[in-house]
Amino acid sequence: MDTESVAASVDARREQLTALSRKIWEHPQTAFEETYAAEQLIDALIERGFTVDVGVGDIETAFLARYGDGSPVVGTLGEYDALPGLSQRATANREPVEDGAPGHGCGHNLFGVGSLGGALAVADAIDDGLEGTVIYAGTPAEEGGSGKTYMTRAGAFDDVDALVSWHPGWYNAPTAASCLAVDSFEVTARGTPSHAAAAPEAGRSALDAIQLLNTAVEYMREHVPDPVRLHYVITDGGAAPNVVPAEATAEYLVRAPSRTQVETVSEWFRNAARGAALMADVDVEVTQTGGVYGVRPNETLAATIGEVMTDLGGFDVTDRALAADLHETLENGSEAVSVLPADVRERARAGPYFTEPLDAFDAGTTGSYSTDSGDVSQVVPLGRMTTATFPVGTPLHSWQAVAASGSVGVDGMCYAAKTIGATLVRLLSDGDLLAAVSEEFEARGGVDYDSPMPADADPYELFDVARPTLDLDTSDRVRVVTADD
Repeated sequence: MDTESVAASVDARREQLTALSRKIWEHPQTAFEETYAAEQLIDALIERGFTVDVGVGDIETAFLARYGDGSPVVGTLGEYDALPGLSQRATANREPVEDGAPGHGCGHNLFGVGSLGGALAVADAIDDGLEGTVIYAGTPAEEGGSGKTYMTRAGAFDDVDALVSWHPGWYNAPTAASCLAVDSFEVTARGTPSHAAAAPEAGRSALDAIQLLNTAVEYMREHVPDPVRLHYVITDGGAAPNVVPAEATAEYLVRAPSRTQVETVSEWFRNAARGAALMADVDVEVTQTGGVYGVRPNETLAATIGEVMTDLGGFDVTDRALAADLHETLENGSEAVSVLPADVRERARAGPYFTEPLDAFDAGTTGSYSTDSGDVSQVVPLGRMTTATFPVGTPLHSWQAVAASGSVGVDGMCYAAKTIGATLVRLLSDGDLLAAVSEEFEARGGVDYDSPMPADADPYELFDVARPTLDLDTSDRVRVVTADD
């Protein structure tokens, strides 16, 4: 099956994929609670004949679907978690469906379904005689929960030869860059309450400890390498100014281009928390809530993705009126094209959508973001790309991204499905290409993975989320994985 045949396979399912992405968009659920999306995706995979392991990494909404037999084993990743507080209708006006409710501001409803479309197309190719196996990894909680870290720690990708993934954006290009590794922490200080005016000497302020720690972080910034980034926010600072706060909590992020740098700065941060506790004469508890690696890039895979995009060409946007209206709401849409190569910027400014395929233009750089795909890339070659699901310049985590994810984004989603499917078919059919991908992976360090999360870390406890239950029809194609598997 060639690129044209893969594209036809995706086009034949366009109505199904569009409807599924819209249903997930209409039922947004946040990290570790994505039961609706997981159930919908699993049902679609089972209907196509995939076998599915559910509960991978001891996460109820994580799963691994498989089709075919034997080697090579290639696959794709699907995300489907929403963001809190970003509820929005599919209109060009700021219009929440429900104030304060979650919404798909990073397009993960498109992400999960676009990857599904690619995997289904590869299954068609296997039915046509292509040898090998395709997997679809359902990966929850990318937005802050690092679901892939737990899946990688559990060995979910140990038998996979290569993966191809994507992310919604506003242009079409492979990604050859790395990104920042990160540790996240929750720090809770516990002191002694007292009347702040009548008996301040009787109290010990938990908030003092948090503020002292934040001051330490500010001074740390002066003495860490420039790529290192430290962020914090106080989530609980007390209830009333005339009461010495007995408890206070803050959240922190430590980012750097390498795990080694992150771990070095994180240990300094833990020491600073101990010092803050001593100075405020309170108890301080430091809990690591997340940790991921930066992405190990694979330029061989990026080049192959670029070749597939070139073969496919661009694509049309079906609802150009809504796309134009959404684009008009962006304050800095035209300035955003500065991230693109200089020779294409004017073409990108010419309309609300830019669907021309580009070659990877970020090789050798490190993006100023973090993703749990970094952990996956430490154990298996990972190719990544962006496709144009949003109007030019649309920022992620915005209401405009939510609106596009429920409407005009489906065109870019189907383009991603075609690109993923055709790239995976090339990997299954071209042993020399797969060998070159593996050789680059080994040259960049090979498998060198030590999970950044403690072995006993339970995300449901860390994020105070009730463990959900999936409502699935039992069959011989579904296996529920236990923590002992």
